[in-house]
Amino acid sequence: MSDPTTADLTPPRGVVTVFSDIWCSFAHIAIHRLHATRARLGLEEQVSFDLRAFPLELLNDAPSPRPGTDSEVARMASLEPAAGWQLWQAKDWLYPSTTLPALEAVLAAKEQSLNASEQLDLGLRRAFWAESRCISHRKVILDVAAETGAVDVDALAEALDDGRARRALSDQAALSRSDRVNCSPHLFLPDGSDHANPGIDVGWEGAYGIGWPVIASDDPKVYEDILLRAATE
Repeated sequence: MSDPTTADLTPPRGVVTVFSDIWCSFAHIAIHRLHATRARLGLEEQVSFDLRAFPLELLNDAPSPRPGTDSEVARMASLEPAAGWQLWQAKDWLYPSTTLPALEAVLAAKEQSLNASEQLDLGLRRAFWAESRCISHRKVILDVAAETGAVDVDALAEALDDGRARRALSDQAALSRSDRVNCSPHLFLPDGSDHANPGIDVGWEGAYGIGWPVIASDDPKVYEDILLRAATE
């Protein structure tokens, strides 16, 4: 079996490869900005997103702590309100304990098309960050898939049943542990360039889950350059 850490991360023209986790508020902003900027530039037919997993719970050997995500909501929502945010509103026991089933579903949807994968990924992020839905639950994942109007739900359910995307998830976790992928989100372009957490320079006040993110600078316009370069390089 080939070593996934030696894989070529440079996508073909018209594709942006994105490593991220759904639990990551910075990735929620990045994905929203990618979609919104692509639509504003009229590049929806020219640029696609190849979504890869940066599974934080595997890298940290623990589920993502709820105090960490809770501490990020208000600060990150002030940067990009349109992405959709709220503090967790459902019962405490419905807070997702894992994002691995959701990440696997996004990878499995690529078997249908990159668009199906994109729309499922976007829907699952909004389901978690803006709608307080338990995205670790199979029914929620399939409900979100149906709501996109872009995913063949029966085909996705079959893919989840036989676990055909699980190998890809494991390989992408191995890549995420290497020094080739630095964080969630990390973008790779056809011209060979890569962009970790594009446009946002962030620090942290206090320990994760106790303190809060401190944003030194934020430049959403970097997404225009990213998408135009992906379309033309």
